[in-house]
Amino acid sequence: MKKGQGKKGAGEARRDDGGDAVPRGTAAYTARDIAAAWERERPGTPATSIGIVTPIWQLAKLFGDDRRRVLARAGVDTATLDLLSVLRRSGTPYTLTTRELGHLSMVTAGAVSQRVARAEREGLVTRRPGEGRPRTVEVTLTEAGHALVESTVDQVLGREADLVSGLTPAQQAKLTELLGLLLEDVQRNLGDERITQVGDV
Repeated sequence: MKKGQGKKGAGEARRDDGGDAVPRGTAAYTARDIAAAWERERPGTPATSIGIVTPIWQLAKLFGDDRRRVLARAGVDTATLDLLSVLRRSGTPYTLTTRELGHLSMVTAGAVSQRVARAEREGLVTRRPGEGRPRTVEVTLTEAGHALVESTVDQVLGREADLVSGLTPAQQAKLTELLGLLLEDVQRNLGDERITQVGDV
């Protein structure tokens, strides 16, 4: 080991995912920092997407972690709330087939079956064979399930409204439009319109 080298102190540099050194104790690289570092180290690197994709990944992690904390306090898991919310949004009589639930929840038939079975054990839904429709199963929200949605959805959506309140209503509307356009374009480019269940209430 060369003279002067050794373990890095608390204020010395460390390596970040962007491949550059960041002083310990400082905030992580911003997307702009990462893009600038790549452009400096590898001129011509196509780094323009970093300013969009990196914040989306970071926001998804922050929003996801926060929602799980809110739901843990409310005593309900994400999958169950998604099932109950889809039924609640369908309107009276709050009944959908398992096929419809799978389509609207964007999960597999197996996942729907597991969710329904768990919610039924907890008294949140009932299920019965579809009338005049062989092999069709209809799932209905119970009073207990309805009450759980009503008490939980405001906690979740109210919290997330607070988290995005740093943007003006006009900025929120514009961002909603741009994210929708981006999602549609990415789906088209990838030839994949499937979206796994994330963030639905």
